[in-house]
Amino acid sequence: MNSNDVFPLCPKEYIKETESFLKNRYGEKEAVRIMKETEKYYESNLKDLPDVGGEKNGHAKAVYGGLFVFSLYPALPDQPEISELQDFVSHLFMGPFIRLGKIFNLNRNFDIRLIDLVFRLTAAKDQKVYEKYPESFCNVYDGFDNKQKSTRYHFTKCPNAEFAKKHGLLHILPLLCNCDYFGISEIHGQLIRKGTCGFGDCCDYLIVGDENPLAEEYETAVNEYGSVVSRRKEKE
Repeated sequence: MNSNDVFPLCPKEYIKETESFLKNRYGEKEAVRIMKETEKYYESNLKDLPDVGGEKNGHAKAVYGGLFVFSLYPALPDQPEISELQDFVSHLFMGPFIRLGKIFNLNRNFDIRLIDLVFRLTAAKDQKVYEKYPESFCNVYDGFDNKQKSTRYHFTKCPNAEFAKKHGLLHILPLLCNCDYFGISEIHGQLIRKGTCGFGDCCDYLIVGDENPLAEEYETAVNEYGSVVSRRKEKE
């Protein structure tokens, strides 16, 4: 059976990599059982997910990949700590950033301006999707700071966060959100974020090169919810 017949809209590579991860962690027989259990959760969750536009949504991988993770975790027999799965999920979601990091560097003026353009155009597209599918992401572009060489945007609504709140899955949500820090670091940047939609009123993205002086002013910490957040360093 085709994987997308079982996990419609979920990226095929996520399913393949997860099968490999499960075999290594639990053994082949148990991996098959876990995937079958995950299929049941995914089918049920997909029916309960509001219409966000399917493949027409520019963040389809994040939405349906997130739904896949929400379906996978309850099927794991040992219910591991979220931190045990973070590396796996980060690499699962951020493969494109890993590859891009070989040629892209946010410390270069051209590259930080290029990604700013991408963010600006993406926000404009997201707004159009949001108008048609109000349960989708509400993305607000906050502009480029020429002096600081930083780009900024934020989400005021996230379907992953809303789904987690509705279904009692907030303890799993950080697995998805924390990936952003890893992804930005792979393109030689630093994400400065004070909170997410799951545990606050917005998910803010301030992005600079990792050699930018602004990056030195912040450090990351894990809050009480398991989410990685940025905090300004205390002056010595």
